[in-house]
Amino acid sequence: MAPGLPSQTQVIELLDAEFARAGYDIEDVVVDDQEPLSRITVVADGDIPLDLDTAAALSRAASDLLDGLDFDGQYVLEVSSPGVGRPLTTAKHFRRAHGRKVDLTLADGSGLTGRVGPVADDVLTLVIRAGRDWNRRQLALSEISSAVVQVEFSSPSERELELAGVPARDAEHSEDKEWRQ
Repeated sequence: MAPGLPSQTQVIELLDAEFARAGYDIEDVVVDDQEPLSRITVVADGDIPLDLDTAAALSRAASDLLDGLDFDGQYVLEVSSPGVGRPLTTAKHFRRAHGRKVDLTLADGSGLTGRVGPVADDVLTLVIRAGRDWNRRQLALSEISSAVVQVEFSSPSERELELAGVPARDAEHSEDKEWRQ
């Protein structure tokens, strides 16, 4: 057997096709070979949020593939989603955060909070509060310095979701989506 754990690159190359078949991209892999028990963490994201059943199925598939490698040592395998603390940095991240509330810092240093609407041609539609109503604001992704999804403890208004382009059936399950993330 080869000593140590596989490298980050080896893990990505080994698992990428399996995760892609399930509709998920591997966002990151961390291989930590510190004692007493080594850990391989695979962070996956997809257009459909990663739920517990899917994470378990991907974990089983990843474990089978990793066990087929010729390396020495025990390890803990963890398959998870990026979580709400992950910065949104690409159009794909914003598209996957559609309907979610975000805090943005713009290139000019100002801050903005709103709900993610559609993203097209690297332009984000953000639904923002305008007095007692809601408005849409178009922002080029290049204008955004940082963006992070916010955890919500109350349901958004129907009007806000409508402007964000969230279908009514998705809105009914928005609380479920929040707990899965």
